[in-house]
Amino acid sequence: MKNILPFIFLFSLNLFSSYKLETLIDDLNYPWGMSFISENTLLITELPGNIKKIDLLTNEIIEIKNVPKVLFRGQGGLSGITLHPNYKENGWIYISYSASTKSGKNTLYVDRIKIEDDYVSKQENIFIASALRSPPVHYGAKMAFLKDNSLLITSGDGFDYRESAQELDNHFGKIIRIKDNGDIPSNNPFFGSSGLEDIFSYGHRNMQGLVVLEDGTIIEHEHGPRGGDEINLIEPGRNYGWPAITYGIDYSGALISPFKKMKGMEQPIHYWTPSIAPSGMMFYKGNKFPKWKDSFFISALVPGDVRRIEILDNATITEEILFSELNSRIRNIVESPNGEIYLITDKSNAKLIKVTPI
Repeated sequence: MKNILPFIFLFSLNLFSSYKLETLIDDLNYPWGMSFISENTLLITELPGNIKKIDLLTNEIIEIKNVPKVLFRGQGGLSGITLHPNYKENGWIYISYSASTKSGKNTLYVDRIKIEDDYVSKQENIFIASALRSPPVHYGAKMAFLKDNSLLITSGDGFDYRESAQELDNHFGKIIRIKDNGDIPSNNPFFGSSGLEDIFSYGHRNMQGLVVLEDGTIIEHEHGPRGGDEINLIEPGRNYGWPAITYGIDYSGALISPFKKMKGMEQPIHYWTPSIAPSGMMFYKGNKFPKWKDSFFISALVPGDVRRIEILDNATITEEILFSELNSRIRNIVESPNGEIYLITDKSNAKLIKVTPI
């Protein structure tokens, strides 16, 4: 373990901001999610089933004990982590992960946990996706809270089950909305219907970016196949089209659908062809980088960079590529309470990188 590696990238953006990239840790093991529990304390999930607590003043790493058992295979493992809006009062931390079921298949789980003395002292399962699958892929697994403290969960299409994203009797390709204890809100769009009452929106693929803005606006991004990665404005009850409409083609080169638009299906506000494989997403609200304020930052795995996206008043999208000098797949990006930016790279021997202004 090295504390602060000696190599530091310095990069100047002529019209925007100057920044320094500083590698703090270089041996993370398949990191995926990040959440700050205090100004200088960061929790990082690792797919094999670890939660690591990082003291950013000393770079000390403490591994949390008694973490729930997960299925670490394919794209599965311990994934998302987010704090309850009232975390300081109630201590609830929410985690998403893949796990096997009694049937021998696997699916997405969400638990809420409490950590005391670096030990998971309490665990409550609040959601199990009705999306049983054999291949351990396309879980979604991102979470975000709405203002009423209800929780949004992205549940991916499971790859082999993409047609199910258009049906309301399952959780493949859906965004879910539940209360913070797992109950279903009665004002959900399909509450009282013949479908699953916790479904908020449908027709999605593999959603790994989810942000709720202060005014309640919900922005999501999802992987396309070969091309057709999307940014979507999410509204309750809407159908986002997958796989009936898409701007991508199958990995084999085969046509998935001849349609890019269809009545009753939402269009993305932005899409990428070829694919950038979007991973994490944040909305920057800090003051460390004034010219980046009110921008979306989307980490990308291919070829490996971060996209800074501005959505202007006239709905024009501007895009800037950042941090490509790292030459690494970027798994996630978060803002610290004091306005600094932190990145994690992907896979084994991954890095935690701090972005500060210069």
